[in-house]
Amino acid sequence: MTYCVGILVHEGLAMIADTRTNAGVDNIATFRKLHLFEEAGERAMALATAGNLAVAQSVLSIANEGLENPGTGASERLLDMDSMFKAAQFVGRAIRAVHRVDGEPLERSQNGGFDVSMLLGGQVKGGRLRLFQIYAAGNFIEATDDTPYLQIGEHKYGKPILDRSVTEQLDLREALKLGLISMDSTIRSNIGVGLPIDIVTIRRDAVRAELRYRIDANEPYFQNLRERWSEALRAAHSDIPPPPYT
Repeated sequence: MTYCVGILVHEGLAMIADTRTNAGVDNIATFRKLHLFEEAGERAMALATAGNLAVAQSVLSIANEGLENPGTGASERLLDMDSMFKAAQFVGRAIRAVHRVDGEPLERSQNGGFDVSMLLGGQVKGGRLRLFQIYAAGNFIEATDDTPYLQIGEHKYGKPILDRSVTEQLDLREALKLGLISMDSTIRSNIGVGLPIDIVTIRRDAVRAELRYRIDANEPYFQNLRERWSEALRAAHSDIPPPPYT
């Protein structure tokens, strides 16, 4: 399994993804699931993937190598899209193209069927910074001021933290911190999610990645965050009076 989260706030976008894949407890590997597509000053897009790794890698190959436009017949890449909405449509078409080839065999196999979902966030020069969640059918939804974050993969363990804390008015560093706390909570509760963690941040209207970083097991800030969050939870628990019912 995996866990990926995108948080869209007024200052910018934070995207976070783990790297663990597993096909059973004795077959665990590391693969990058957060990918940056960038022409600095023109377009910057981060694409996070969850689900069947082979399907995700096929979609990424199409994003890099190109897909025929049904209207013009021309081959187009993700970086050729001139708006984030068109970029989301492109990823949806790429997923459907992979499904036409691999969908039926996967549905007949014992590997969980055609299972893929993606987060696409970023900005094209002249357009808005946007964040989309794209489903296995190729359709998608968009983050809004009311729901400024989207998750894919093993999302249930990290969701309560984001529900309580994330608002559109957060600064970008706070959004990144909450995303990392959400990731830590998921890693602690699910063996299918694990380090290293990849991060991309894109500041609004910069149209380039501000940060591209990998957190490994020995990274000091993340270790400190994990310890301090655990201490804060224990302190909060101790501070609350016991139930008066017994």
